[in-house]
Amino acid sequence: MNAVSKRQIAWLPLGLMTLLIISLRHLLAPWIFMWSLSISIWFGFKWITWWQTRMEMKVSDREWVLAYIFLWPGMDAQAFLSPRTEPKQFAWNIWALAISKMIFGVFLFWGCARLIPSRHPLVIGWTGLFGLIFILHFGIFHLISLFWQTVGVNAKPIMRNPIASTSLNDFWSNRWNLAFRQLAHSLAFHPLHKQMGANGAMFVAFLASGLIHDVVISLPAQGGYGLPTLYFVLQATGLAVQRSTFIRKFKLDHGFFGWLFTLAVAGGPAFWLFHPLFIVRVVLPFMQAMKAL
Repeated sequence: MNAVSKRQIAWLPLGLMTLLIISLRHLLAPWIFMWSLSISIWFGFKWITWWQTRMEMKVSDREWVLAYIFLWPGMDAQAFLSPRTEPKQFAWNIWALAISKMIFGVFLFWGCARLIPSRHPLVIGWTGLFGLIFILHFGIFHLISLFWQTVGVNAKPIMRNPIASTSLNDFWSNRWNLAFRQLAHSLAFHPLHKQMGANGAMFVAFLASGLIHDVVISLPAQGGYGLPTLYFVLQATGLAVQRSTFIRKFKLDHGFFGWLFTLAVAGGPAFWLFHPLFIVRVVLPFMQAMKAL
């Protein structure tokens, strides 16, 4: 089997599952369509990362492969499927922190959101969205990471205190959703780095991330097309600007002012990423279906 055929096999499930879900969009409620798209894309990329590792490492342990695909949210197959290391033991407060983040998310999603007056639907939706992120990304995913590390698996948390980021590079490379960062780096940045240089490859990686988010966010919302992509293009631009000599003179690439710059660029335009149509047409109906409203 030549390299092209192997590459096609790697990407085939992603393409087929995504097209299948999109073909069923008119039969599904927007929030069900969104979750179906997200899960199909997630599994598609899981297959790609495993396929690459399979060729490189000759992984044959079926149980661990299944665990990676179904029981771990991260995308670093090589790390997860590498030989087991010494099991780690975590103090009770580390487990308590992960649980408390999940509980806080539950409080936001099923508690706070319903207390907000109905005349503020975007505030309600954003509260529920933050709650969901805390439940999944900061809570459950952290607990899964702790479990795997206690049995000797290299499964580091995909969220690492992003609010402490003092630069956009620190935020996107080391702290926020490292599963997606791993994908962007291995599938876009690394292959293109030699041909396009660091900045060119970075822009392509962020552009690809934006397009994927547009599919998952704007397509179910049937509107707001291009806003998630614009958000990620802005992040790439902010990264390039923050690395410039001019910005460094004003100390906006580290410390407190770097933190402010990062918060403004990554957090300020987040309404482009999760735009109002997505909140109203997808998030709020999902919250209603989950009895949060």
